[in-house]
Amino acid sequence: MVECAQEISSFNPVPTEYADFTVRRGDAVVDRRGRNSAVAGAVAVLGARGDVEVIPAYSARATSAGMLSRAGWRRLSGEVLDAVGEHARRVDGVYFSLHGAMGADGELDPEGALLEETCRLVGDGVPIVISLDLHGILTARMLRAIDGMAAYHTYPHVDFADTGARAARLLLWVLGRRRPPAMARVVIPALVRGDELITKSGCYGDVVREAQRLEREGRALAAAVLIGNPFTDVPELCSQTVVVAEDGEAAAAHAVRLAREFWAERFRMQAKLIPLDRAIAQARDMAGPVIFTDAADATSSGATGDSNVILHGLLRVGYDKPVLAPIVDPPAAAAAVRAGVGATITVRLGGARDPRFAPLEMTVEVDMLSRGRAVLETSRGALDAGPTAVLRTGCFTILAMSRPVSLFDRAMFLAHGRNPRDYHLTIVKSPYCEHHMFDAWAQKNFNIDAPGSTSADLRSLGHRVCRRPMFPLDEAVAFEPVPEVYRRAV
Repeated sequence: MVECAQEISSFNPVPTEYADFTVRRGDAVVDRRGRNSAVAGAVAVLGARGDVEVIPAYSARATSAGMLSRAGWRRLSGEVLDAVGEHARRVDGVYFSLHGAMGADGELDPEGALLEETCRLVGDGVPIVISLDLHGILTARMLRAIDGMAAYHTYPHVDFADTGARAARLLLWVLGRRRPPAMARVVIPALVRGDELITKSGCYGDVVREAQRLEREGRALAAAVLIGNPFTDVPELCSQTVVVAEDGEAAAAHAVRLAREFWAERFRMQAKLIPLDRAIAQARDMAGPVIFTDAADATSSGATGDSNVILHGLLRVGYDKPVLAPIVDPPAAAAAVRAGVGATITVRLGGARDPRFAPLEMTVEVDMLSRGRAVLETSRGALDAGPTAVLRTGCFTILAMSRPVSLFDRAMFLAHGRNPRDYHLTIVKSPYCEHHMFDAWAQKNFNIDAPGSTSADLRSLGHRVCRRPMFPLDEAVAFEPVPEVYRRAV
């Protein structure tokens, strides 16, 4: 059992380093039993079998961020493959938990490189099954090295453990057969964002449910509709349908049909953004609470988290209702720690990591200090934002963190005694959160059109590496689904 997972934005100017990964070895890899994670889900299935011994080798996970540095990739990949090599000759199968949207300086297909080398180490006779985020970019190199895959079926993601369990059951199925299954995929030249990607309510969810039906009825061993991560600018960035089945022709037919259904909805699957000034003007007249979604600076998608654009806009018009705002600003947090609770200090807030944001000078009171620890409401995973300060000025409450962490729920706010329900306006640096987190009780959620390395205005990002033409980056993109079928010759 191996894990190596990170999602990156190629447009984030701050590189990820090896030190940004949480690394576990041996039994520590599987000590998270019962949690909502892919590894925990796989362990639950495999561990329930009396004839299966789980050999945990290595786990490395990092918060979404910028591209992994060359030195970081060299060390990380070396450790992963050393751990695989240590157990290579005593395993009958490999489960590999991946995200699918990694990127490194000098290696734009890290997952493909790891799987290719894992295949070489364990030998062609040992099956490899992976799990992926639905934002993963499944490459031809990856497909040539594996026997099957399972991917998330939900967005916002809640089926982490279920996906790991499905991957584990598929691995057991492959181990029980002499011939690997076929994997058919169709590459779709489209990048998508927006409300229609919410699987409970959007048209993307309709296509995903059809993939789930194929699994449930036994027509496919696994089926997925991957939308890639539009911020990971790599050669094979795309959307794609993937079907795993015993019969390659049947798998291909299902993958083509799913791809046609997805392509027909591509115009709907684009974000609807509102200009900041208009959102502020409307929000001022509302009873509240209201949410300003700053998806362009979403740390959970790979952004720096130090945009002050919305904050600056609110201050500029003299917004006079309570505002709660998160920001990643190591210098501001450090200054607050030095000054202590109760001190009044002047900080230059924002733009500490991404130079496109000009720092905003503010005089604030240090209201609270912490180590920046919290537990996600969603997966119960640990967050560590480093030294963190709650800063107050007028009606503004600012949570200044030293490190970016995933902000797709309320965990960091609540850990610092700040309930978003108590504020007229809360800035949320995540494209989508589970409905009950904010939307269930907020009067309105404004999806703000702002700059940033994870902007839903995909044309504004400046893709230079991914294959073209690509919708919506280019005009008049043509598409005729062509299935590719892979089956390991073992």
